[in-house]
Amino acid sequence: MTATLRDLGEFELIRAITARLGRGRDVLVGPGDDAAVLAAADGRVVVTTDLLVEGRHFRRDWSSGTDVGHKAAAQNLSDVAAMGARPTGLFVGFAAPGELAVDWALALADGLAAECARAGASVAGGDVSSADTIMLGVTALGDLEGRAPVLRSGARPGDVVVLAGSVGPAQAGLALLGAGLGDGPAPWAELRAAHRRPRPPYPLGPALAAAGARAMCDVSDGLLQDLGHICAASGVRIDLDPDAIELGPALRAAAAALGADPLGWALTGGEDHALVACLPAEATLPAGCVRIGAVLAGAGVSVAGQAPRGSGGWNHFG
Repeated sequence: MTATLRDLGEFELIRAITARLGRGRDVLVGPGDDAAVLAAADGRVVVTTDLLVEGRHFRRDWSSGTDVGHKAAAQNLSDVAAMGARPTGLFVGFAAPGELAVDWALALADGLAAECARAGASVAGGDVSSADTIMLGVTALGDLEGRAPVLRSGARPGDVVVLAGSVGPAQAGLALLGAGLGDGPAPWAELRAAHRRPRPPYPLGPALAAAGARAMCDVSDGLLQDLGHICAASGVRIDLDPDAIELGPALRAAAAALGADPLGWALTGGEDHALVACLPAEATLPAGCVRIGAVLAGAGVSVAGQAPRGSGGWNHFG
């Protein structure tokens, strides 16, 4: 018989989850007390928070508990990296129905811990409660290590627009799952994995900051939409070069099979959690970064000089 959260109880669940979590170098006091204690050598702490709701941000028939843990951690830790900071700690509020299997909750903890380890952070605390559906409230912390935070408001005409990471595979994976191709051809496995377990380029956030990034953000809601936020905050226009955006063979093949536009996936799909930054033209780009456009005078985002049609990305209330 499968054990459920109701069988285990709150404190036993917390104990079981805590036993699966490591402790990073920045966590001085971890789970087990009323609050955690983290080192903040810089004197400033970068903080971000996000909410995931079952049926809106993930589906259990498409993603395992481990997958959801990876995704929940990634989308928060990437926001820290987008400020030019090094991720240090994660706090997780977890609410779920009492009949949820304990194994699913423990797999969630494994995913959170594994993604934190990839970023050099750790889960430092959180809370559990009951709810009619699974909900995760995640807060991430980061250390600027003496650097100035990279905001969205610093882009200037003449800057180059740089992409770190991939855009499009996660949206392609979501489209494949939505089309019932959850176990389709092996070449598409990487696309489904990109949706289930995004892999943000965490070290490139601080690296871009050190290289002189004047504006940066995490691509969580779509490249066009998130660059639009930089344009609005900085009072500039950004023009993208579509030929500079890599569209891999698996992405192109999946788009052809589904009758979709692979460039459209790259421009409007955000859950890869890539980083996009604006730097002076003379800046030396860190390895792994690609120039995809230019900052100009004006307003809004264009693609090869043309205004894009339709939605630029995810609508949280759509």
